[in-house]
Amino acid sequence: MVSLTKIYTCTGDDGSTGLVGGARVKKTSLKVAAYGDVDELNAHLGACRTLAMPLQDTTILDILTRVQNELFDIGAELATPADAHWQGMLKAGPEHVSQLERWIDSLNSALPTLSSFILPGGSSLNAHLHIARTVCRRAERSILALHEHEPVSADIVRYINRLSDLLFVMARAVIVSEGLPEYLWAPGNFRPRPR
Repeated sequence: MVSLTKIYTCTGDDGSTGLVGGARVKKTSLKVAAYGDVDELNAHLGACRTLAMPLQDTTILDILTRVQNELFDIGAELATPADAHWQGMLKAGPEHVSQLERWIDSLNSALPTLSSFILPGGSSLNAHLHIARTVCRRAERSILALHEHEPVSADIVRYINRLSDLLFVMARAVIVSEGLPEYLWAPGNFRPRPR
């Protein structure tokens, strides 16, 4: 377990930050952008989990809790130099991606068939899950940009890609469970004219 006794170190005042193992890189590096976006995603999921608590939907809460922990593992893997490995190092694997797919299939099986694109909103939790979904897509782009310069695990790329799909399905599942209508996209020709 980690023990944090001192919060500020002043070592980042020069615009650099430490990777796992001690190597230092610029805070503007692609590596820091990738794990920073994963960290931001995790924070949004924390907000989603907080909003889900009053609903007492243990499935959604359990999924969000597990995903938050796995994102922390993925952030640590991204914050490790590409050539560094040690015994017991936590890594995303195919089993993590498969679990996301099982959750997607399970939640989606209870939802009505989509006939249009979805607009975020309808409830606070739905809207925040959609925000998390878009941050997840940004994290994916950051990870792919990093992958163009150094190897990134294919399982991380698949996990983040699948996670955005899960967040989309979760947003739909939540609005249905709350008994609220989904906001469907109305293309320009079919939108009512403002008065």
